Amino acid sequence: MGDWWQRNIAEPGKLPLLLALGAFVLTFLLTRVVTRLIRAGKGPFGNVETGGVHVHHVVPGIVLTVIGGFGAVAGGGHGFGSALSAVLFGAGAGLVLDEFALILHLDDVYWTEAGRKSVEVVVVTAALVGLVLAGFTPFGVDGLTEDERQDRASVLTTIGTNFLFSLVALGKGKARLAVFGVIVPVLALIGAVRLARPGSLWARRFYRSRPRARAKALLRAYRHDRRWAGPGRAVQDWIGGRPDPAPARPLGRRDG
Repeated sequence: MGDWWQRNIAEPGKLPLLLALGAFVLTFLLTRVVTRLIRAGKGPFGNVETGGVHVHHVVPGIVLTVIGGFGAVAGGGHGFGSALSAVLFGAGAGLVLDEFALILHLDDVYWTEAGRKSVEVVVVTAALVGLVLAGFTPFGVDGLTEDERQDRASVLTTIGTNFLFSLVALGKGKARLAVFGVIVPVLALIGAVRLARPGSLWARRFYRSRPRARAKALLRAYRHDRRWAGPGRAVQDWIGGRPDPAPARPLGRRDG
């Protein structure tokens, strides 16, 4: 264990990243526990208000992120100050991304269906940082040999190709594969070669005059969503809590 720690964490200088990731995950989990207790009316916790204004935890999160970020830059990456800055930054990022949906919608959607985006963003962020911590680098440059690293053309070609795969996957409506493909290029390649999601930019541009491809994309998306939507929602509910049910529309009301 000592050899692994020295070789994979200490020598590459990844201790601040590990501390930031640990603080990020722990802060998010603790925040969700507290907010669920507040929602249930249990425990000594309550919403923070000043002058009749509800202070969301994204506010102290921004403060911690700013302090931790500038502290990490000033600390030079070594010593106690750098470690403390990493913890502050990770904790602040956890508070901020826990209310990502609020920032996105500029509305308090924490316990609504739209609030699920916060949980998804936190999980994706933690996974990406974990991959970097495990040794992966963006666009797969870590997979090059020493000779290839010395050849700038090879490095630039590899980065450009992997970036193109991620861009195509994103255009096909496969955002998760595109994002994770930045770290693990083979995922971007899978997203780039598979059929596009219905309604994606790629499908609107290239499937307009291809009814068979359009129908196949619709069927594949339906089967994928039917298989994975339920388990995905269950995991999100387990991590972040079940959203409030959407209010029922009055009978006879029509939109528009």
